Amino acid sequence: MARTEVGPEHDGAQPHLILPAGRRARGVVLALHGGAPRSTVATPSFDPGYLRLVLAARSITARSRGRLAVVLLRNAVRGWNGAGESPVLDAQWALDRVAATYPGLPIGLLGHSLGGRTAYALAHRPEVRGLVALAPWMSDAYDAHDFLGTPTLVVHGKVDTVTDADASEDLVRRIRSLGGDARFESVAGSHPLLWRAGRIHSMAGTFLTQSLARTVTTPH
Repeated sequence: MARTEVGPEHDGAQPHLILPAGRRARGVVLALHGGAPRSTVATPSFDPGYLRLVLAARSITARSRGRLAVVLLRNAVRGWNGAGESPVLDAQWALDRVAATYPGLPIGLLGHSLGGRTAYALAHRPEVRGLVALAPWMSDAYDAHDFLGTPTLVVHGKVDTVTDADASEDLVRRIRSLGGDARFESVAGSHPLLWRAGRIHSMAGTFLTQSLARTVTTPH
């Protein structure tokens, strides 16, 4: 039975973390949704970016046959908000809670758009054993050294006009030049990545399952 935890308040709102039972899980994925560059509007449960990750979570859980427990984070507010990095505050809290709730299980990150950038900001954390960024925002803002030791998959739509596929591909190239494990995939579709979403969910789930399986874990 899934349960919800409410996190620390900031910008006048609180994040919500939806934790599945995950009794058969062999790995945990923290899913991070998209948003806006600037906004202090509280993220509603019907936010399109959040609902997109709800669908991805259900698909990945089913395709993994329960081997992956996907935890959903609904950010306190919709915006990144400059140096405030509002979603990173939420994701740091969420990652701590996931590690405490699923002790011994390896953790992966799945982020779309602004959520991809949020995942990038956590790539250096020792708990993170795999990362999938879907149409991530601001790939050129990150040092490739932060990703060494973290298998990374970046997926972009061929006609994405919102985020920069070239910057994402360049980040993957920089990670690989340093000896890191990174892969770039260009797929049909635009920024939401709704065209053939099942294929993308399968790709993400397979990558995370394989990445997290490299870690020796204690069954939960």
